Amino acid sequence: MRQISGVSLAAAVSLACLAAVAGTSIARQESKEAPAKTVAFKVDPVHSGVVFGIGHVGVSRFYGTFNAPTGTFLIDPANPSASSIEVVVETEKVNTGSSKRDDHLRSPDFFNAKEFPTMTFKSASFEKGAGKTMTVKGDLTMLGQTKAVTAAVEFLGEGETRQGYKAGFEATFTIKRSEFGMTKYLEGNALGDEVKLIVAIEGVRE
Repeated sequence: MRQISGVSLAAAVSLACLAAVAGTSIARQESKEAPAKTVAFKVDPVHSGVVFGIGHVGVSRFYGTFNAPTGTFLIDPANPSASSIEVVVETEKVNTGSSKRDDHLRSPDFFNAKEFPTMTFKSASFEKGAGKTMTVKGDLTMLGQTKAVTAAVEFLGEGETRQGYKAGFEATFTIKRSEFGMTKYLEGNALGDEVKLIVAIEGVRE
């Protein structure tokens, strides 16, 4: 067998093949642990939700939730301009712990769930803040009205889990419900006009 610097040709070929296989394995592992930022995440409705808080008779703030939001997002704190968020909430899924109150909230007095079954937030621009925080401007559509809103968004992290490669963020912002045509019980401050929203989202890589 012909020798190459003291190593047989067969051995050299074997070493080259092993190196190629090892390189491919490492590349696959790196891809799994750090996917390209151009890949979006699909919202995991089981581990996501929207919390809302509204003033009650001028003395307290009452909270409720919307369960199982859907949508997609891509957040890159190092390159905010490449980021995007779109979250959809079904108004039928409002939950305040009282079935009677929830039915009232689904009625035309409030979310009018039959005529307007969804609320949607879609981002328009991202501006980098401190650390993994960003200021996000976008459009909120509710009751058939679309208004510009600004949210503070914190990117909470990403990584491989038993349920796939995941990432998550939390957004907070405040709206005036009257701007969307929801004016029931504003008189006498029975229910406040300002509504505080917390959007907590976990997603899995698509």
